Amino acid sequence: MQLRIDQALVDESRAAARRIIEPVSAFIAAHSTVAVERAVLRLLGVAGAGDDGTPAVNRFLETVNPGQLSRGVALAIGAAIAETGLAPEVLGRAFTSGELSFARFAQTPDAAARAALRPYVEEALVRVRARRARRERLLAEGPQSPPPLLYVIVASGNIYEDRTAAVAAAEAGAQIIAVIRSTAQSLLDYVPEGATTEGFGGTYATQANFAIMREALDEVSKRLGRYVMLTNYASGLCMPEIAALAAMERLDMLLNDSMYGILFRDINMKRTFVDQHFSRMLCAHAGIIINTGEDNYLTTADAIEQAPAVLASQLINEAFAHRAGLPDERIGLGDAYEIDPDIEDSFLFQIAQAQLARQIFPRSPLKYMPPTKHMTGDIFKGHLIDAMFNLTSVMTKQTIHLCGMLTEAIHTPFLGDRALSIENARYVMGTARSLGDEIAFKPGGKVERRAAQVLREAHALLGRIAERGLMASIEAGVFADVKRKPDGGRGVEGVFARAPGYWNPFEEALEAKI
Repeated sequence: MQLRIDQALVDESRAAARRIIEPVSAFIAAHSTVAVERAVLRLLGVAGAGDDGTPAVNRFLETVNPGQLSRGVALAIGAAIAETGLAPEVLGRAFTSGELSFARFAQTPDAAARAALRPYVEEALVRVRARRARRERLLAEGPQSPPPLLYVIVASGNIYEDRTAAVAAAEAGAQIIAVIRSTAQSLLDYVPEGATTEGFGGTYATQANFAIMREALDEVSKRLGRYVMLTNYASGLCMPEIAALAAMERLDMLLNDSMYGILFRDINMKRTFVDQHFSRMLCAHAGIIINTGEDNYLTTADAIEQAPAVLASQLINEAFAHRAGLPDERIGLGDAYEIDPDIEDSFLFQIAQAQLARQIFPRSPLKYMPPTKHMTGDIFKGHLIDAMFNLTSVMTKQTIHLCGMLTEAIHTPFLGDRALSIENARYVMGTARSLGDEIAFKPGGKVERRAAQVLREAHALLGRIAERGLMASIEAGVFADVKRKPDGGRGVEGVFARAPGYWNPFEEALEAKI
């Protein structure tokens, strides 16, 4: 089942996306953020929190003056290691408690600081590679069923309750478990420490919570004889830190979009672009699959009108991901089944959009999101719409399939709701597994005409964005009808220009592999 599409337009659109990110990439190369620097500290082993709950990495940055920070926190801590011989985690406690001051090491030569820190940098990267190798061994020992991979959400607010729900979902057939973050965690400029039990609408993303869920899913994977993947969110003001923690705790996927936080959380775009680049470099090294957020355009604005913007965003996300070293096989581009079901032939439009993405991104593990916007609380109709969504997914060979819930728009799903959702998906995908290989699109029919229209309009849109610039285009409301200013939004104060001699040893090491 293949659409006849204009490959020249695809190639030109992809080239336009690369042009679009060039000036943004130049900005990224000249700047850093407090979140990037905190991620460096976390990778080096600085951890824990003070009596008031403030993470040590945040306290640590408060002890570094702006001039030192503009050259990278790595040089500051490297100087302290060179003079004291203490490990980074020990120095983290000493600086945050006030026992040591960076002023004491201000005259340490950069060469000495770099040399002292390098063994700790390599040790951290070795740990990350070891986590990746273990994932690969476990996948080889317990391979998953063929895609679409069934992806289920848990979101109680209590990590221990989430653990129970995740195991139950895996036993029912789920292949990927996503732990939804507590409401508005993306707006916190710190990552909480420890296991948490009081999230709202989700559970806090913390290193301890990652470890608890990873252990539970490893146990159920061994029992079921198939590897169950774990997903969380590397977005918001702590995007690079969460990517670092996920790399250390062997998460398999992270929701990570180059523009989601800008558009839907009003996070400063300059902060977001810098943060997403470093977070994606870490994901590339850790073998983590990123999931982008184009589905949000379709829930915010009209799904038919926004289809070209979805494709344009997918191509821009791909370009940014390639720049960070992610191969196609790790770029899970987003889309969603969100066209109004009361529109005649809406199912054909859904197929057109899904198949177009599959052909333009043939090696990417596309993430297909379920219907939510037009769910009304009628569980019977909702279950039927989910079945049509499941059919579209298997027909067009989507890879990551977030199971729709018949109780969407009513409440947070119960275990029984998840079980029914998985049963629906398994039935449809089992009975129609090879349907896409057995049918063909009518030449010039409704599906092909719709796909051609979306491609043409995306191509034109990318051309306009390339002329205007990405930041100016976001300011003009090109994506999802949302407008943001380049110097507005949350977290702008955490962006700073790199001074001469700036050093991020992890970025340096990872860039060498791109």
